[in-house]
Amino acid sequence: MSVFASAAQLTEQHLQPDPDWWRGAVIYQIYPRSYQDSNGDGIGDLAGIRQRLHYIANLGADAIWISPFFPSPMKDFGYDVTDYRGVDPMFGSLEDFRVLVDDAHHLGLKVMIDLVMSHTSDQHPWFAESRSNRDNHKADWYVWADAKPDGSPPNNWLSIFGGSAWEWDSNRLQYYMHNFLTSQPDLNFHNPDVQNELLDMVHFWLELGVDGFRLDTINFYFHSQSLKDNPPLPPDQRNAKTAPAVNPYNYQDHLFDKSQPENVDFLKRFRAVLDEFPAAAAVGEVGDSQRDMEILAEYTAGNDRIHMCYAFDFLAPDPLTAEKVREVVEKFERGAPDGWSCWAFSNHDVVRHASRWGAFERDPERYLRVVAGILFTLRGSVSIYQGEELGLPEADISYEDLQDPYGIRFWPKFKGRDGARTPMVWSSNLPNGGFTTGKPWLPVPDIHRAMAVDTQQGRSGSIYAFYRDFLEFRRSNQALVKGTLTFIDTPDDVVAYIRDDGETKILCAFNLNHGPAEFETGLGLVRLNSPLDGEVGDDGVVRLKALGGFVGRVKS
Repeated sequence: MSVFASAAQLTEQHLQPDPDWWRGAVIYQIYPRSYQDSNGDGIGDLAGIRQRLHYIANLGADAIWISPFFPSPMKDFGYDVTDYRGVDPMFGSLEDFRVLVDDAHHLGLKVMIDLVMSHTSDQHPWFAESRSNRDNHKADWYVWADAKPDGSPPNNWLSIFGGSAWEWDSNRLQYYMHNFLTSQPDLNFHNPDVQNELLDMVHFWLELGVDGFRLDTINFYFHSQSLKDNPPLPPDQRNAKTAPAVNPYNYQDHLFDKSQPENVDFLKRFRAVLDEFPAAAAVGEVGDSQRDMEILAEYTAGNDRIHMCYAFDFLAPDPLTAEKVREVVEKFERGAPDGWSCWAFSNHDVVRHASRWGAFERDPERYLRVVAGILFTLRGSVSIYQGEELGLPEADISYEDLQDPYGIRFWPKFKGRDGARTPMVWSSNLPNGGFTTGKPWLPVPDIHRAMAVDTQQGRSGSIYAFYRDFLEFRRSNQALVKGTLTFIDTPDDVVAYIRDDGETKILCAFNLNHGPAEFETGLGLVRLNSPLDGEVGDDGVVRLKALGGFVGRVKS
């Protein structure tokens, strides 16, 4: 089955957009600095992305999510914005973006862009005006507070990037708040003018043709105006989901610096703007180690907030187990029965899951296939991070080559995010894996070049082939796209569930053990022709090979 729509189908889709397209969509994340360089400067760009859209469509994705390409000093590589309505010249121009959107739409791909609204760069004109004095038009556009009588910061809030969340400004003789780098001051969402300006910006991009947004740090928009200290967390409650274990950020219960109740009203205003466009959608990133599922439920409830959210449960260092899959999904289903999640195993901020989970697997390729099968059959939308479909492991970057300020700050216990951000590898024979003809902004590891696209396309049994085949299989079985999910009891190390769209019931089972497994279902099952190799007998017993899976239709 071709993933390309006919011209007639695309015309009808344009005239009658599907407002529900996001539900069950496969979203391919592009980190633009590292996807494809079109001009030899060693940095990926929008024209490079255009060159590779056919690859993404052929893989079977429904949409692309492009990480920030706005003008920026690049101290946090685009997540520090100086102009919300432009394109940084290193990536191209607004016209390049318009053409990219048109090309993507002609291939049937939706386009989502990354909005970083909780903070800006300290070089943004808004902040330059805000810090100039205490009574200018934008004096209250950022979070400012007086020092304590002894000159110390207003409270104990911490930055995710290390140290205090407050930085002294000698112009205003006040502290400003920054949840991330000191060069990323937080916007004051309690000011309605800030909200209005950001929502106007959202409208601007929707008018340019984007189909939706990924909202960075969605629960960081508001802070408590009380500026109360965050209480400490007992050591046994600390985890490394939101920040690495070496970061004292994990020592606090972040009750007052984020995840405030006022956020919901802003999300309703945001959704109202999206609803002016028939098929616009958004996915929010929730970073809260203690209350993530509670926040996901709150932010996705009903039809007037965010369409879908994701948390860090499957992005955390903990190994993927059958028990964990069931625990995380059931926690979400209980907390957000009418909500929708977007599941991801890797992204630009965490160690690639091929290394995080599979580094010590005896058969890493087989392991990556079975965990991909889980990702593609869970109830929810799916996010794939560039290179994941090749099975790329985390790159080992030397200290001298590091670019990420997060890694430089916590080296060597935490090496930062550069290992997941190295250039995409297209060719095993071309310099720099075919990414650039110049010097790449991060080195291309030899181990990645050996796994390049040209080594896997057309090769039966490759990770790429598995991803493409399974996504095609998923698309042809709508119960796997939008159906309900019900777990069934299984032996240890096996997770199984039934997807049901009201017409078809499909059993999905996965064995995360290095030995074979089988279990009685009590169901009449017909094996479906998925890329998985499990079998079912006439007795209804499902037989799974080591690190194997099974998908079968339940007989009516």
